[in-house]
Amino acid sequence: MHIQRLISSHIKRGLYNNVNLCTVRRLCFQSHLEFLPSTNYFLNYKSKNVSIVYKKASIQIPSIALNFPVRGYAKGKDKKKSDKGKKHVSVDESALAELVDIGTLRSHLQKTVDVMKDEYIKQLSLRSTTGSFENLKIKFDGSEYTLQDLAQIVRKNPKTIVVNLSSFPTAIPPVLEAIQKSGMNLNPQQDGTTLFIPVPKITKEHREALSKNAKSLFIKCRDSLKDVQTKFIKGLKGKDHVSKDDVFSAQQQITTLCNFYVAEAEKIMETKQKELLGKD
Repeated sequence: MHIQRLISSHIKRGLYNNVNLCTVRRLCFQSHLEFLPSTNYFLNYKSKNVSIVYKKASIQIPSIALNFPVRGYAKGKDKKKSDKGKKHVSVDESALAELVDIGTLRSHLQKTVDVMKDEYIKQLSLRSTTGSFENLKIKFDGSEYTLQDLAQIVRKNPKTIVVNLSSFPTAIPPVLEAIQKSGMNLNPQQDGTTLFIPVPKITKEHREALSKNAKSLFIKCRDSLKDVQTKFIKGLKGKDHVSKDDVFSAQQQITTLCNFYVAEAEKIMETKQKELLGKD
């Protein structure tokens, strides 16, 4: 095979010690010699999900096996076995960058996780403060405001926070709804244009309620990350002069990258839940 002879020739001469299929049709020789740069060869073949094809530590020359994984579909009783053997998909950013704006993709994913972090700080404190309410988002009169834009917020005593909405009395219903859905486990009481919010005691039930809300915010974040994933995968379909194999590989890599951020968000949730529940 021409590819095998090419690899064997370069390795035997001691110039290169590692060979990778960097993209679907690009073979990259990497040298251990500082003065010798990497060399690329462009190959005339197509395959799906091409992975590393040679490592000197594991395969002896001249018997070089090229590994071209093919997407398979389980049948009948073999379906469970195939589920256990799911292949890990690595992200080759240099190859993916040819089809997708990696910087924008990572930025969207990171911002989504940062939003969840911010919500955890503002909404999942064991001791509620006026600062927890100031930036609460309120949808009112066709626009979005923070609570401090619509009301005066003061702490009357250690057990009560007062929200004065006399300047915007028609905003009371959406404010009540936002507070109740904030995840802070609060039960505001209305008296005219004023809301009295009892600060919950730090009980086991209060801790468990906050922990549950931490999971709800994580699920919201996870769904938003999947929306970003879907958006970028759909963007691949409009690419001209791109093979189906390259599109399929890019889809898998985008999914892998998204799953990385989902896992990061889940770790943040688990850490927050331990903090809220008082566990080590």
